[in-house]
Amino acid sequence: MDTDVDQHLRDVQREYMDFLDDAETEGTYTDKVREMVTNNDFRLIVNINELRKKNETRANALLSAGCEELVCFQKALKEFVATADTAYAKQHEEFFVGFEGSFGAKHVTPRSLTSSYLGNLVCVEGIVTKCSLVRTKVVRSVHYCPATKKTIERRYTDLTSLDAFPSSAVYPTKDEDNNPLETEFGLSAYKDHQTFTIQEMPEKAPAGQLPRSVDIVADDDLVDACKPGDRVQVIGLYRCLPSKKGGFTSGTFRTIMIANNVKLMSKEVAPSFSADDVAKIKKFSKSKKDVFEILAKSMAPTIHGHEYIKKAVLCMLLGGCEKVLTNGTRLRGDINVLLIGDPSTAKSQMLRYVLHTAPRAIPTTGRGSSGVGLTAAVTTDQETGERRLEAGAMVLADRGVVCIDEFDKMTDMDRTAIHEVMEQGRVTIAKAGIHAKLNARCSVLAAANPVYGRYDQYKTPMDNIGMQDSLLSRFDLLFIVLDKMDPEHDRMISDHVLRIHRYRSPGEQDGDVLPMGSDVDVLTTADLDAAEEEEKEMSIYEKHDNTLHGQKKDKKEKIVSMQFMRKYIHVAKALRPALTREASDCIADEYSKLRSQENLASDVARTQPVTARSLETMIRLASAHAKARMSKTITREDAEAAIEMVQFAIFHKVLEKAKKKRQREADSEDEEEEDEEQPAKRRKERPPRNPDDPYDYYDDEDETVPDIGHRREKSKELKEKESDESMDVTATSGAAAKDGVSADRLQMFQKSLLGIFKKEHADSLPLKRVTEAVNGDHPDDPFSESEIRSAVDKMMDNNQVMLSDETIFLI
Repeated sequence: MDTDVDQHLRDVQREYMDFLDDAETEGTYTDKVREMVTNNDFRLIVNINELRKKNETRANALLSAGCEELVCFQKALKEFVATADTAYAKQHEEFFVGFEGSFGAKHVTPRSLTSSYLGNLVCVEGIVTKCSLVRTKVVRSVHYCPATKKTIERRYTDLTSLDAFPSSAVYPTKDEDNNPLETEFGLSAYKDHQTFTIQEMPEKAPAGQLPRSVDIVADDDLVDACKPGDRVQVIGLYRCLPSKKGGFTSGTFRTIMIANNVKLMSKEVAPSFSADDVAKIKKFSKSKKDVFEILAKSMAPTIHGHEYIKKAVLCMLLGGCEKVLTNGTRLRGDINVLLIGDPSTAKSQMLRYVLHTAPRAIPTTGRGSSGVGLTAAVTTDQETGERRLEAGAMVLADRGVVCIDEFDKMTDMDRTAIHEVMEQGRVTIAKAGIHAKLNARCSVLAAANPVYGRYDQYKTPMDNIGMQDSLLSRFDLLFIVLDKMDPEHDRMISDHVLRIHRYRSPGEQDGDVLPMGSDVDVLTTADLDAAEEEEKEMSIYEKHDNTLHGQKKDKKEKIVSMQFMRKYIHVAKALRPALTREASDCIADEYSKLRSQENLASDVARTQPVTARSLETMIRLASAHAKARMSKTITREDAEAAIEMVQFAIFHKVLEKAKKKRQREADSEDEEEEDEEQPAKRRKERPPRNPDDPYDYYDDEDETVPDIGHRREKSKELKEKESDESMDVTATSGAAAKDGVSADRLQMFQKSLLGIFKKEHADSLPLKRVTEAVNGDHPDDPFSESEIRSAVDKMMDNNQVMLSDETIFLI
């Protein structure tokens, strides 16, 4: 009986040998084996469809009784490698076979993996939730006996091996005659071993049920083939592990999969470029002057407006130039953006677009993520009980983007956990005896609502945002998105939204039921649609669709396709443009202006503090703008584009183009008329006087009523209306001048007096105290006693103050 079984296995092995030895026909696997030897690999990937064409019996047997078939296949592979390269075959203990292709009914999810598949070769797809540490297993140990000068070899197998006959786990220390043995560690053979868990994909789980998971065992070169968060397809043998306790079993077994191939389904794989693609990218970057504008308009075309936010997101995807100095200092190149504003202004939609466009993007929400969930956590390993690190969202998104929605809902403790990541680009852990630094060089795109739910126009931006300056300064750009009620703007938005709802993708039929998930019915390891897309010629622009893109206002107005944009950003991101002298001067001048605006006009509404980080922000944005043009240098044009974005984000204003200024100089007469009308409007907007406030008085001649840092000027209209009053005032002030006080000196005295009353918080002061305080304000040109008397008399005539018993009372 044993002879028949051995003969059968030899026949099976010979059939697999014939399949691999295809040098006389296509020569596919002969070339693959040569390539495997060249790359120093020991795993051959076989397409089961090709095996099915040549030998259907073996293909069916492989799917239904995979264990013994796989052992025969691997022996055949080793024999075939030995014929091709004998020396290489002796270097490795054994060679492995992995599978891909169409598995039909054996293509399952963790939920549909039932007992009927035990012992079969199956393909399971899902999301990796956790990976264990990589450990070492001994495969073959060699022992030497000094007494007898003999060498003993022992092989070890367990339940995860293909031939499921577990050997004794006892390590030999003595031979049969009780002579001690020495282990030859250099001659022993070991293999890597790792277990990871894959969970059902959320879009494929039935509504209202928790997703299920399955444990995978990976050995040798398959360890570390995936990380938590990856979407994978695992091909392997489904097996149960019997658990005996005290000689009997409970009847329930733990089931695992022994993997022989792991395929990533994530979109992080770098795009493949043909020579035609590279030529198109070069042509596009050189043919258009406003490449940056075209790419920004093509960002999220289904979102109406938000031009500057789209420009900022494009800059974030391109990134600045990271620099590591010789002393170890790192200057980050990642651009962080915060969107804060009213509900229903497409903030979350912008995040969603970035998730689909960026090569690596991790989504999180404010309340759903804690500080350690974003950075790193120390956990206990279930198998060994050891403490180990688990990476958080920001570590997983290294060299990518983290999209944090509902940023304002995070607690302050959790928010401070990301301070170090946003500036230094790393996470430092010192917990439970573990000291580690993890790289987290990622950009942060966050969306938040203001403190009061909606933006309060009557409060400053800082009060509305309600976050610490230390956090806000780490964001390069902070955009306030307002839901303005403008009939014309609302009409444009409603047209846009209704157009999007009317859009139907080509090929969609009337009454057709849309599929629930994207890959539910794909029963193969290769994505057929993706293969077709790669074969198609890449088009730079999308075909215009009136319902999706609206009516064409201009023939030149085109939208770049997402496939082209991905490839363009991938190429542009690798550039490292150098900063020119003129761009440096332009950025330095603007930075000093921003700082001086901060000092002089502190009441100008600004969204975030202007610090030295703002200078680095402008450099990063200028670098990203240069990358978009595929330029090797950062010119003045890039610097001006960066300054325009920064000023829009901080002060809500846009720099005027030079062309418009020339037109305005030509129309100088119109400009003068506007300048004359503007002060008149400001005069009318003077706040009403509060009768209960004793300090609230403004003189008709007082030109210093505060109006956000600008001096008020008298309009000509008011001068004509009050001509009679002004003549009387002039006559009175002339008389006062004769007595020893001029109109200018009177105005200086009034300002000082108002300041003294406010400072003292009183409505009456002694004349002597007033004299000392006024002359203290003007030490270079002090007031004489006669000037002060004259000024007080003048103010008494205007019913502003009253003098009694050498005490001045404020009326």
